[in-house]
Amino acid sequence: MRILLTGANGYIGMRLLPELLEQGHEVVCAVRNRNRLSLDKMLLKQVEIVELDFLKDSKTPDLIKSIDVAYYLIHSMSASTNDFDSQEAAAAENFNKIMQGTRVKQVIFLSGIINQNELSKHLESRKKVENILYEGDFNLTVIRAAIIVGSGSSSFEIIRDLCEKLPVMITPQWVKTKCQPISIRDILQFLTGVIGKEECYNLSFDVGGPDVLTYQQMMEQYAEVRGLKIVILGVPVMSPRLSSYWLYFVTSTSYKLALNLVDSMKIEVTTNDTRLQSILGIEPIPYKKAIKLAFEKIEQNQVVSSWKDSLSSGRFKKDINKYIQVPTYGCLTDKQTAALENPQEALNRIWAIGGMKGWYYGNWLWKFRGYVDKIFGGVGLRRGRTNATEINAGDSLDFWRVLLADKEEKRLLLFAEMRVPGEAWLEFRIDEKNTLHQTATFRPKGIAGRLYWYSMYPFHYFIFEGMINKIAKG
Repeated sequence: MRILLTGANGYIGMRLLPELLEQGHEVVCAVRNRNRLSLDKMLLKQVEIVELDFLKDSKTPDLIKSIDVAYYLIHSMSASTNDFDSQEAAAAENFNKIMQGTRVKQVIFLSGIINQNELSKHLESRKKVENILYEGDFNLTVIRAAIIVGSGSSSFEIIRDLCEKLPVMITPQWVKTKCQPISIRDILQFLTGVIGKEECYNLSFDVGGPDVLTYQQMMEQYAEVRGLKIVILGVPVMSPRLSSYWLYFVTSTSYKLALNLVDSMKIEVTTNDTRLQSILGIEPIPYKKAIKLAFEKIEQNQVVSSWKDSLSSGRFKKDINKYIQVPTYGCLTDKQTAALENPQEALNRIWAIGGMKGWYYGNWLWKFRGYVDKIFGGVGLRRGRTNATEINAGDSLDFWRVLLADKEEKRLLLFAEMRVPGEAWLEFRIDEKNTLHQTATFRPKGIAGRLYWYSMYPFHYFIFEGMINKIAKG
């Protein structure tokens, strides 16, 4: 079948794409910017790409007029704390208009479990999107899930951060809320299993794992699997804002996502609906096994996607591609060069920079800068990197965003997403003479930007010189 995959850059979309290709489907990836599609060259050759912004576009591109199935995986929760629901509704309405110009027979929508009378703003928004999609001129299949457990998922990474970093936790009452976590492997089976199944047309199904757990039990079982000892102490009162700050500073989540998650964590998300499980013959994986499977991927360095690679995890939400041309006018720069005895080893070190590997020199200063960034509402260093050795354009890399990663051209270009009074780039390039060029470029905004650059200059000189020498010589 010919399938349109919206949200192709997202956590689920990146996991779903290889499954669809392996099953022999033709896939058209819908993204706002084709340069943001974080796929390796092998996968890029197997897909077609269409640029669509569902918040703005309502006309049908020729490339998708012949699709049979479409996945609706568009989500705005982590991008805003106020108007994400109106954005999600607008995107769904535009999606319906675009689908009118296609031959699509089935749309598959991944939503949240909405069984309670009182819902969070996030779940109300999911319900509204579902209702809008049911008005479309196609057969809709809705799969409703709670927490998804898998390497790189926001829920898994938050639980991982909390349990790995805090042996003693003082927690709010929402840790007693029940939920029904489900493995990413099961979600992918459900998403692909319903393709073309007429008995699933115009129906909504709840899916969940076999375990109904409180958030506290999820953390305790995570710790048990990992061989950790944790103590969880509940307090009767902790405001949503304070809870959000707690998640924001301890975990790698953004503040906006933390605020929306806390709002949703007060709502019980469980189900007794096993219809889809019976139709497709799927036996969901228990929670502890899902954790073990996630760590197998992490330990084998096979994490395919992470929620942190979404643009919404950083400062800049739109048109990031315009930053790929590094400016020269009105900019301040730090340029370093080093001759290379072994260019390939140096290139490998460049491709492994950041994350657990660190920045090769003055790592404590990089960490301090990350803490300062967090205090001022930035992303900090906790996003790390999805893969320890591979980098693709669009990936998050600590508090940078990868704009260009071309190993054949031996060039890596990063754009800063930390809080700075201006815009910053960091570029690594190896020329034909086997010389490494490392260039930090800063375009200041006003006098504050220039004061920032010159106040940091002694640290920059110390860090950048040490970093290029470590990359060049190992």
